[in-house]
Amino acid sequence: MKLRRGFLAFAIVAAIAIGFSFTAPSEKYFDIAKSLDIFATLFKEVNAYYVDEIDPKDLVDKGISGMLESLDPYTDYIAEEDAEDFSIQTTGQYAGIGALIGNINNKIVITNPYLGFPANKAGLRVGDEIIQVDGINVEGKTTSQVSTLLKGKPNTSIKLEIRRPGQEQPIAFNIARQKIKLSNVVYSGIVKENVGYIKLDDFTPGAAKEVEAAVVDLKSKGARALILDLRDNPGGLLYEAVNIVNIFIPKGLEVVSTKGKIKDWNKTYVSLNNPVDTTTPLAVLTSGGSASASEIVAGALQDYDRAILVGQRTFGKGLVQTTRPLSYNGQLKVTTAKYYIPSGRCIQALDYSHRNEDGSVDRVADSLKSEFLTKGGRKVYDGGGLDPDVKVDEERISPATIQLITSGLIFDYATIYCTNHADIKIDDSFVLSDDDYKKFGEWLKEKKFTFSSELEERMNDLIEVAKKERSYDELVSQLTTLEKQIEQNRSKDLNRYKPEISRVLSEEIAFHAGLIKARVELSFRNDNELNEAARFLHEQDRYTSLLSSN
Repeated sequence: MKLRRGFLAFAIVAAIAIGFSFTAPSEKYFDIAKSLDIFATLFKEVNAYYVDEIDPKDLVDKGISGMLESLDPYTDYIAEEDAEDFSIQTTGQYAGIGALIGNINNKIVITNPYLGFPANKAGLRVGDEIIQVDGINVEGKTTSQVSTLLKGKPNTSIKLEIRRPGQEQPIAFNIARQKIKLSNVVYSGIVKENVGYIKLDDFTPGAAKEVEAAVVDLKSKGARALILDLRDNPGGLLYEAVNIVNIFIPKGLEVVSTKGKIKDWNKTYVSLNNPVDTTTPLAVLTSGGSASASEIVAGALQDYDRAILVGQRTFGKGLVQTTRPLSYNGQLKVTTAKYYIPSGRCIQALDYSHRNEDGSVDRVADSLKSEFLTKGGRKVYDGGGLDPDVKVDEERISPATIQLITSGLIFDYATIYCTNHADIKIDDSFVLSDDDYKKFGEWLKEKKFTFSSELEERMNDLIEVAKKERSYDELVSQLTTLEKQIEQNRSKDLNRYKPEISRVLSEEIAFHAGLIKARVELSFRNDNELNEAARFLHEQDRYTSLLSSN
């Protein structure tokens, strides 16, 4: 079977080479035909004579990956077997039970039963461990494998066996699959004295309509200013970004243009509809994870002086991808253009066409950035993401807290806490008590969890260097003393970072108990970007001055 696939791959590549060989003569097309011919003959020889048995498909896939990696991270080959996952990413639609799953400490657990969908309606909770799917034991399976088992045709039934903390016996659930369309707006509500807040997490179909509906609803509830939260939003569909900008700017204005190698594909996108609101004070929250479509929205609103940007510099992805069909139901997601926002700037941060010798890519140097002007004459710059109008330093989370999160222990303890507090009601005043935090510390000791710090890692490096240089015996006393001091210092991390760890644990408990709504509302009191944006929106003179300053 492997040999047959090998000859099939060879035939395909050879046919492509022959096709190019009949192209009108030019140096470029000759190089293409020559290179494909070399690849085809090389592949045939390796397949026939390599000492060990090889998988031709795997070999070609690796060749494709290596080729595309030399371009940019966004140009990618999508094989037929990956098409469904790609479709889910771009459309936000699939048929299943409507729950996100994850591997937490070698257990496949429910990490988010989306509100209003079958899993949530059936009573599945955050932290429930999946044992079986339709009689198939999932122990040792990957999240991808279990996810495949959970998906199926709409209206078909699926049986889950769940292990839940506090329950001695597994719990059986019979759930009917349905078409799942995830919301792009995961939260909207009134915060901070008549300021409306909209958290947008994706740009799949319908995103603009959801934002529009949220704006109309918030204004009907008395919102006199708006905050659009695009932090850590990686982007998505270009036309959804254009339509979201159109909510806040007049009809007929340019929102974004794309320019690439194929001139016929160059396009200018303008606002086509009558706006919903062109006057309500608006702030957009940004972070280093705000990319692509998020940057189109934030950048266009900044260029028209329609909103202030609050937070950190955005990611800087100014590249546009197009999906092209390939043989055997494969697809190529390929970068075809760069996009330019109304001021004329491209915010692409990395130049993938000029790599360093080691293959790395540099950010555009500040000295090479060009100056542009917003509609009102404010200075803005290209090449490196969008600079916020109001910079708020990113919160630095301690290594201790990060380790507790990545280890899954924060998640696991939140599951246990909610099991032991079944009637808990989470509101924006919820605080983890000192006694509860102490119990968390005792539980960590039972789990034999220990923090590791960069200082400790450097200490180990120092000892190794001392041994290599044969000075360890002379320094062993001082090194041992320092090692003990580091150990004592590490043991205090749980108390040293108590406010931070307690806050993260409280927000995880809120999510377990009340899903995204409870977590978002609890986070408001410690949200520096949101609080700073609200201050500017409440002080009309400062807001207006910022948008008119040159």
